[in-house]
Amino acid sequence: MADTLQFNLVSPERSLASMQVTEVQIPGSDGDMTAMADHAPTITTLRPGVLKVSGPEGDAEYVVTGGFAEIGDGGISVLAERAIAKADMDQATLKDMIDVATDAFAKAQEAKSEGADDAAKALADVVAIGDALGISVN
Repeated sequence: MADTLQFNLVSPERSLASMQVTEVQIPGSDGDMTAMADHAPTITTLRPGVLKVSGPEGDAEYVVTGGFAEIGDGGISVLAERAIAKADMDQATLKDMIDVATDAFAKAQEAKSEGADDAAKALADVVAIGDALGISVN
């Protein structure tokens, strides 16, 4: 059996997962990464995307909209701005996420903020979540 490590996923509202895993695929701001046992200690920011977990108890997927992931000797901890189990995602939830990202982009453009590019990328990432899950808001 492959080496396992502790994985914890929390959002401001609640703890979503605490389990032993063999790997976690993380949607990092600088690119997707897979963390496994003996991974170099790392802290990364999250972009909107699907976080995938594999372990002895099976696989799980969660939609995250941002936050941080810390990979260390003790395991992997993810603090997400918003996290939802893939099974709980629906068209209304995705529409709400797209609306929030659209508003942030519009405000950044209106303010002629340097963050407009980041807001545009976040909006595209949220739309891509719907594509990855087969959910359309049209």
